[in-house]
Amino acid sequence: MRAIAALYRYPVKGLSAEPLAGVRLSAGDGFPLDRSMAITDGTWLFDADTYEPRPKAKFLMLARDEALAALRTRVSTDGRELTVISPDDERIVVNVDDDESVTGFSQFLKAYLPGTLAGEPRLVRSERHRFTDASVVSPAMMSAISIINLASVRDLERVMGCAIDPLRFRANIHLDGGDAWEENDWVGRELTLGDARVRVVKRIKRCPATNVDPASGIRDRDIPQALSEYFGNRDMGVYAEVIEGGAIRPGAQAELCA
Repeated sequence: MRAIAALYRYPVKGLSAEPLAGVRLSAGDGFPLDRSMAITDGTWLFDADTYEPRPKAKFLMLARDEALAALRTRVSTDGRELTVISPDDERIVVNVDDDESVTGFSQFLKAYLPGTLAGEPRLVRSERHRFTDASVVSPAMMSAISIINLASVRDLERVMGCAIDPLRFRANIHLDGGDAWEENDWVGRELTLGDARVRVVKRIKRCPATNVDPASGIRDRDIPQALSEYFGNRDMGVYAEVIEGGAIRPGAQAELCA
């Protein structure tokens, strides 16, 4: 029987996962506080009033800045205070509404990623936009939640002959108890997750960000190449839109609708 195995949000695009004991989804909205913040690459200025979704290359991202994976992050319940812990246990607390605090975080990032940045990185936040990779596709896709099937991850481990941390795929919802790769056939179908209901809208094509170990920040695998070689595509997981809100938690059942 399929069930929710774990829930995660990624408060800052490109930074670490935050595990959750439960969350309430709302129809037409995304995963709460997920990708509500991002860090610009320093080549452009963010204006919350005029911002239009930009490609992920315009932000700090794991596909290019893999050392970001070693930073541990936590966001306050109102989404306005970010705590970042470096590998050597340096703790940075950022008030996203305070310019001096945000500037201090920029200086920390410049020291943490020496010689790799195109300009002055800047932590940005939006009330209206989510900085998801899919945001450039459409406003609806910007708020899609991401789902991964742990049975598929285990099958990838089988063919690659090594352990694969599911956090490499940066999904909001981890499911278990079903068949490997069954999610590839869910596009267009509805799924109940606890008290919520979602419609699967797209398979997720994987990029080189998945090559980075989420614990160490070391680029040690070639996940997209393995997916392509063994399964004929680079897909792992699916995007879904919330069509009926409700509470979800680990252990809750996940069932395909007839």
